[in-house]
Amino acid sequence: MNAWEPIAVEEPVARMEAFEVRRAAPHGAAPSTPIVFASPHSGRLYPADMMAAAALDAQSIRRSEDAYVDDLIAAGPELGVSLIAARFARAYIDLNREAFELDPGMFADELPEFARARTARVAAGLGAIARVVSEGQEIYARKLTFAEASTRIEGAHRPYHAALARLIAEAHAAHGFAILIDWHSMPAAAARTGGRERPCDVVLGDRFGAACAGVLPTRVERELESMGYRVARNTPYAGGYTTEHYGRPARRVHALQIEINRALYLDEASLAPTVGFADLKLRLEALTRTLADADWSGLKPS
Repeated sequence: MNAWEPIAVEEPVARMEAFEVRRAAPHGAAPSTPIVFASPHSGRLYPADMMAAAALDAQSIRRSEDAYVDDLIAAGPELGVSLIAARFARAYIDLNREAFELDPGMFADELPEFARARTARVAAGLGAIARVVSEGQEIYARKLTFAEASTRIEGAHRPYHAALARLIAEAHAAHGFAILIDWHSMPAAAARTGGRERPCDVVLGDRFGAACAGVLPTRVERELESMGYRVARNTPYAGGYTTEHYGRPARRVHALQIEINRALYLDEASLAPTVGFADLKLRLEALTRTLADADWSGLKPS
């Protein structure tokens, strides 16, 4: 199988690792930097229970992936940055949503009150279990059950966030603060929003300053612009559940979402990497090295 193809898997979900963790230091040792990378949307495993209910094939559903973002940031652990990346597809369970952010209309049985989400994301078909992929294509041929949703949440969402929280806690314990960077990619069309004459290359989302101290997006922006990239802040993406949930500057946990324009590295029609992939990966490695070596004294406890 080509390394870039989606993988439909028959193995029971309970026997599969829902994510991969690559620590910058051996387990139990203090991480050398306060930085943690996360890639919640780059998974490409499509479990059999999902595909049995789907109206689309795995290749079609792949349009919801942040394809290859985990590969773009793979150098992180070599540079002192711990990394967690999803293995299950975003459409199976979206790890950048609250666990029970569910659409009642997708389910055959009545959801518990706590799972009847009324968010804009659910209304758009993009809750914790997505209803649609790009261009509004319906993913499922039938309604799901709450038991199926619970299996995905307990088997993937909860353990992923438990592992991410541990990585952040380890960084915080070692350095007195932690920096989480949540990596994503955006459709080229989204990069043109906001009345821009030219599309942006990268969008930095800090929840309009609520998720991290200003020095973090400012430094990232400066480094990216020095590489020639056009950078925007918070429009059209200000940060999702991960940024909002973990970003607690008052507790010295700083979270920043980074969205990369797919036109830089991906053919969005075929979902194959373009010639720009290798160059972008090298530049993100350079960015990672700069952040790992940076003086973050302004974030340290006084």
